[in-house]
Amino acid sequence: MWRVLLVEDQEIVRQGLKVILEQDEKITVTHEAANGAEALELVNENPFDLIMMDVRMPKMNGIEATRIIRKKFPKIKVLILTTFNDDEYAFQALKEGASAFLLKTANPNKLIEAVHSAMRGGLTLHDEVAAKVMPRLLQKDKIAEKPVPSIGLTDRETLITKLVGEGKTNKEIASELYLSVGTVKNHITNILQKIGLRDRTQLAIYAVKHDLT
Repeated sequence: MWRVLLVEDQEIVRQGLKVILEQDEKITVTHEAANGAEALELVNENPFDLIMMDVRMPKMNGIEATRIIRKKFPKIKVLILTTFNDDEYAFQALKEGASAFLLKTANPNKLIEAVHSAMRGGLTLHDEVAAKVMPRLLQKDKIAEKPVPSIGLTDRETLITKLVGEGKTNKEIASELYLSVGTVKNHITNILQKIGLRDRTQLAIYAVKHDLT
């Protein structure tokens, strides 16, 4: 059972999301919070597998909360769910380690699929958001972006990085390369250490920026 924290300032929206998510027998919403600050308190006191987070909230927004939570609790997955189709929000959310950026107009099944994808190590972007964010990631001359060197990756590691950038899960990569899931996980851990990245989401962004996809 995956333990989920819902972070949303509108109670009626939280209740609706809870009903949707708990239609899946693997998901249970154990706690709720009205803003990022409340979420941080709950995360410090309770175990969670995944957090579904709004962006614009009082006291502390979802992007800042995601940054702090992912740094302190890297195993917790964060899904951003918002009404704002803003590429800057999406870009910042991915930069801080979010595993998904979806709009509240998404189909209920899409939300559940995004949770499953995140728990498998995948990355989910709403189609409208992806159309805005991907061109930004592909820009090589972005101001303040320092290219991350790829020196030291083996051919196998480069291929796995490419597949991560294409949104493939560990299971899908293992199947395509005839490896075990555990071997894929070990490769990804080594890749992150070599490149100096924090998590799989940053690796996916790295792959796109460096034309590996």
